Parts: sequence; C-alpha cells; structure tokens
Amino acid sequence: MPARAGEAVIETARDAVAGPIEHLLLARIACEGGATRADLTRDAGALLQHKLSPAEVRAAIESGTAALVQLGLANETRGRLTATATGLQAAATFTETGATTFTDWDQVRDMALVAKALGLGKEPASRKKSLARPEGLRTAILQKTYGLKGKKNIPDAKLRAQLALVALERAFGNKIKAGFTKGSGLPSKAARTLAGQLAASPREFATDAKLIAQLAADAAGAAQTDPDVVRLALLRRMMTALLDAAPPIAKPAAAPVPPARLVEKAANDTKPAKGPPPRPGLEDFAAAVKRAAARSAHGWPAKAFISHVWDHVRVEQEIWALSEIEFKIMLTEAHRRGAVALVTADLKNKDLRQDIERSATPDRNTIWHYVRIED
Repeated sequence: MPARAGEAVIETARDAVAGPIEHLLLARIACEGGATRADLTRDAGALLQHKLSPAEVRAAIESGTAALVQLGLANETRGRLTATATGLQAAATFTETGATTFTDWDQVRDMALVAKALGLGKEPASRKKSLARPEGLRTAILQKTYGLKGKKNIPDAKLRAQLALVALERAFGNKIKAGFTKGSGLPSKAARTLAGQLAASPREFATDAKLIAQLAADAAGAAQTDPDVVRLALLRRMMTALLDAAPPIAKPAAAPVPPARLVEKAANDTKPAKGPPPRPGLEDFAAAVKRAAARSAHGWPAKAFISHVWDHVRVEQEIWALSEIEFKIMLTEAHRRGAVALVTADLKNKDLRQDIERSATPDRNTIWHYVRIED
C-alpha cells in the first residue's frame, strides 16, 4: 500500500509538470539565483491572479513546486528552489529561448514570455529584445493583431498609415483592398482620425504615439496604455489560453499550444453581442452616394455638398454604422477608383462658408467639397 501511494505521488507529479502552471513556475525558478515561494507568489502568481483566487494560487505553487522536485527538475535548499540541468532544458523549451542559461526574471518575462504570447517565440533574439521597449512592444502587438508587414522598428507615421488602411478596408467591410501609391497617402491628421476608428472607443487622437499606444492596449485587453500593464494583460491572456487548453490529465508530451488571440472581433465593432454591422462594398457605397447627391444637387454641372450627401447617407444607410470620418475617407477612395467624382469649391464664396467648412474632405494635397453629378 505505501509503495502504491508513493507511485501515485510520483505519477501525479509527472502529470502536473506538463501543466502550464508548473511550466511557469519552472521558468521563474530557472532564473539566476533561483526563487523562494515568496518570489513565485509575487512573480509567477501575478500572471495567475485573474484566473485563481489567492488561496488557489498558493495551493498551485505548493503542489507545482513539489512536482518539480519529485521529477528532478528542481532542487530545494533552505526554502530556495533552483533548476537542475534537466529543469533548465525544460524551461528553455517552454520559454522558446533555445538557451539553458537564464538571467533575471524581468528579461525572461518581458522578452521570452511576451514573445511566446505573441507567437514570436521562434523569432531571433534581437526581435525579442525589442519587446522590452514600449515602442517595440506596441509595434509587435499591432503587427500581430492587424497582420501588418514591416520590421520591428517602424516609424510611428508609417504605422499610422498602415492602420488607416486597415480602418478603410474595414469600413468597406473588407470588400476592397485599399492601398496608396508612394507619396499619395492620406494627410496625417485624416489618417490618424481614421485609424482612431479601430479603437475600442473610437475617437480622435492628438498624436500618432497616443493612437498607437491605445490601439496596442485595446488589442492586448489592457485597461491602461502603460507598457507594464499591457505586458501583464498579454501574459495573463496567454496563461488563460494555456490553462483552458490543458487536458484534465496532462501528459509530458503534450502538443504545443498556439499563442493567445489578441483580437476576437472587429476592433470597430461596438456591439459584439449582435455582431459587426454590415458594411458596403465599393459599388453599393458609390450608388448610395450618387443617389444622395442627386437629391441635393445644384448648379451646372450639377454637384452636391459632401456634408449634404453625408446627412442623407447616414440616415438612409444607418445600418452601415459609418462615422463621418469613415464616410469621407471612403469617399476619397471611391474617387480614386473612379466610382464617384469629387470637385473643389470656390473658397471666396462667403455665403456658403458653413457648407464649405462642413464638407471639407482632405485628400493628399487637395481638399474636396462637392460630389459631382455625372450624366
């Protein structure tokens, strides 16, 4: 009976070590100097507190460390746990570092584990190192979330332009592939305003840096834009995914778990329970614009103020849930593609100043005011 009981303890430990909590503990223990249970509660426990109660965290750490010692992956001396050679190899596998030497926990957490959370575990060390910087972290999150291309060090202006294109494509319901030729991109303010529609709470941002910080925080599920808060949100989401994916009885040879998803819904969908609003394709959008323009057209050749067209479209096509900035940027894209025709106004006409100001739609080096009615 005692022998069977001992076998049961060892078997339980073998099962437990394959679990995500034990792997997390081992990653912390493998750092230089090892870790006490207080260290594990403070560092590893911070990534579990959203999922487990304080009592459950303490119990998980106690059972997890016992399993690691039983398996020979860790040693304990005077209350301090250190990783064995086998434990270092196991920690390297979990953190996807490919190295068996670990420095301090901050580096392991902010670079290796964040890279794992973003699905960048196989990237070079230089790529992971950039995640320790706020700019590198935010860029990586947005590249992963929106499928953006580019290197790890992308200027804010270029990142903003890429995000504006994503917002434009989403405004069209992803039914077109938007793109600007070199030198023909949107003005910075217009692009920033359009990209701001991707935020969980769409709004205008004063600078590109504030836009990027907020979109990265939204994508990570963080309540604040502070880099430490964003990292914690990423790591907690990763641990949630690992815990949810772990089988009831874990096995040492468990298949690797894909990284946690950053975005589960369209970023500009404010009603997730009902699904995203239907968005028009280019032809449907252009047809609606032309119908609305025909109702308020004047002069010769006939033309309608963009603001008047917008007033009609937002009411008649309420189901599209377009914002004014989305409408105006979609309008310029439709003009570029020849689907509608835009013209400028005579700025000297003071009688129409209010309509001219409301209709102003920036596009590269031009500001449009009218939709022209073509025969």
